[in-house]
Amino acid sequence: MSLVRCPNGHVYNARRYGDVCPYCSRKTPQTIVGGKTAAFGTPARGREDGARPVCGWLVCIEGAGLGNDYKIHIGKNFISGGDSRNIRIGADDGNSCGKCVMIAYDTETKKTVILPENFAGLVYVNEKAVYVPEELQPYDVIRFGKNRFLFVPLCGTNFDWENL
Repeated sequence: MSLVRCPNGHVYNARRYGDVCPYCSRKTPQTIVGGKTAAFGTPARGREDGARPVCGWLVCIEGAGLGNDYKIHIGKNFISGGDSRNIRIGADDGNSCGKCVMIAYDTETKKTVILPENFAGLVYVNEKAVYVPEELQPYDVIRFGKNRFLFVPLCGTNFDWENL
């Protein structure tokens, strides 16, 4: 099997999908064959490629992206259907707003917060509309567009990359 990692960090089978990531539609230059390469084996701290460590995930539990997962990194993560976002949820997935959501992990407070970037499309956490920054709790359900996502944290009070 020929696995590749796209610039957004998604890993997929290149024999099946070619050099375009099926998750974010970005062209992929790096091939991973067999075991770990630098992309998989690089430690989270002090990465040479400047990538931020993962601190959680969004997993699509309803909508066109059902079963897809999206990494949330330390700092600000911008999510929408546009190409200029950190996390791109395809416009065909019902995310018509140009800028939808920001999810941020703060290493000082060890909290993850969510807030809408604009009011073109509402964002809901556990079916409650979000208008101001709101702290996310493990397994909160986030809804925007026609999709629902489960928030799965890695970092928080029990684990944080800064305290290794």
